Amino acid sequence: MESLSNWERSCYCGEPGLAQVGQKITVMGWVHARRDHGGVTFIDLRDRSGLVQVVCNPQVSPAAHAAAKDVRLEYVLAVHGVLARRSPETVNPNLPTGEVEVSASELRVLNPSRTTPFPVDDSIIPTENARLRYRYLDLRRPQMYENLRLRHRLAKLVRDYLDSQGFLEIETPFLTRSTPEGARDYLVPSRVNPGAFYALPQSPQLFKQLLMVGGVDKYFQIVRCFRDEDLRADRQPEFTQIDVEMSFVRPEDIFRLTEGMMVRLCHEIKGMELSLPFSHLTYAEALARFGNDKPDIRFGLELRELTELFRETDAQVFTDVITKGGVIRGIVVPNATFSRKELDDLNPLAVSFGAKGLAWVRLTATGWQSPLAKFVSDEKKREITVALGLKEGDLLLMVADQEKTVCDVLSRLRLYLGDKLGLIPKDEMRFLWVTDFPLLEYDEEAKRYVAMHHPFTSPHEDDLPSLETEPGRVRAMAYDLVLNGVELGGGSIRNHRLNVQQRVFAQLGIGETEAQDKFGFLLEALSYGAPPHGGIAFGFDRLVMLFAGAESLREVIAFPKTAKAVCLMTQAPSPVEPKQLRELSIKLDL
Repeated sequence: MESLSNWERSCYCGEPGLAQVGQKITVMGWVHARRDHGGVTFIDLRDRSGLVQVVCNPQVSPAAHAAAKDVRLEYVLAVHGVLARRSPETVNPNLPTGEVEVSASELRVLNPSRTTPFPVDDSIIPTENARLRYRYLDLRRPQMYENLRLRHRLAKLVRDYLDSQGFLEIETPFLTRSTPEGARDYLVPSRVNPGAFYALPQSPQLFKQLLMVGGVDKYFQIVRCFRDEDLRADRQPEFTQIDVEMSFVRPEDIFRLTEGMMVRLCHEIKGMELSLPFSHLTYAEALARFGNDKPDIRFGLELRELTELFRETDAQVFTDVITKGGVIRGIVVPNATFSRKELDDLNPLAVSFGAKGLAWVRLTATGWQSPLAKFVSDEKKREITVALGLKEGDLLLMVADQEKTVCDVLSRLRLYLGDKLGLIPKDEMRFLWVTDFPLLEYDEEAKRYVAMHHPFTSPHEDDLPSLETEPGRVRAMAYDLVLNGVELGGGSIRNHRLNVQQRVFAQLGIGETEAQDKFGFLLEALSYGAPPHGGIAFGFDRLVMLFAGAESLREVIAFPKTAKAVCLMTQAPSPVEPKQLRELSIKLDL
């Protein structure tokens, strides 16, 4: 093993080209491949920029050739030599450096490597546990580097764009107090204040509102947030968001700012030009047409309302649901070519989504083909066929249940069908604003109203008179940005008037004493001339995931955790020494 000594890298491995032929260069990197051909050793040397072929010929440099005999995969090398043009028959058209090679005059082994637990190669993807356990090796793979580079570029473009719009990037505290924001807090015990705890922020919500009270006017930060919640592919216990807040704004101002940013990102990263303004749907429209509040609008298969059409039939499975206040909705699949087995297989799928069953009707040249056909009169069949615009070959899939269940099942079935039938264009970026969310939703278990977003969201001005009398019908000045069926971000206009904030707290069951205890500093700030303000926060990890075309957030985070919030590489979380617990006045009761 040798040191760099007075060696200096002249270029990255992926950079040499025909213009540098004949020049002396020095490259450094990892051994990606090694081949011994008739006494001449070939090494593919890799760094983050790509590969270059190194030729160790004993007739050019016996010392370099001798050193090359002992190298193995993932050894770290420094190579000095002359860049040469490859002979025509050895040119590699699939490699950016495929027309040149380094004729080594000197080769230094800077560090050997043990045999790696998996090949460092994009052609062989190891198990996720192995990748997370040896993340530092996984990061050497070209695709992982590209994901991190994309993340860097997106962050820089966001900063540049918001700076051009007059925003200041301001850091807010990580050690703050615990406040109810919808998920469990990560708590940090205080050594100097025994029995007291900080909480890691789920978002900078209260601080960014205080910045508006402080007259900052336009704030942003790309900030780490922490939530102790159950995980899945698009969640991590610690995550990054683009946090934005503005004073004296309406939702339309937030929309314009956001759309401008997404136009810039899509142009610079994807080379795509977006049409403005983005589409809008109210929360009620999104549920009615797509079954959820984050619909993928890249394809059709919208939900159809069928309750009244099937009310006067002999199909007891439907009439019983209607009698109990349920609904019937369906999806029309045009010109479907499903076999009977494929149709039968859809039923257990729908059941796995939460349905009690899935009904279907196929329109053939001779009329309805369906187990339901004998329970529906010919006249009613004609009425339903005309109302839905069914054509020969079309398939109608139906679910009957309480509205929430029907929406959930059909929204998931719609996505399954869109993917199975190849209806979802993979190269599109379709943004959608979802607006007019309910301010409150009733929690059956707790027997009270809870905030759909967070307790600082402003009610719609027109609905304020109904806040105490019909709280469930009050709309929020809230909005979500959806991209290709993924909730990318959400925000709202805030309660800047103290009396409105107190009224919202009252509907949430937060009394005056509790409000003062948990939010006294915010309520006090609102009493000192808080301006109208609002903002939005975007999931930065999700943004990178979607731009990278990745399936999981773990693909675009350098050191992610598992679904159980464990770091397999560092083995965090881990027990601590009893002495540390005593210093924090903590005794474990396990």
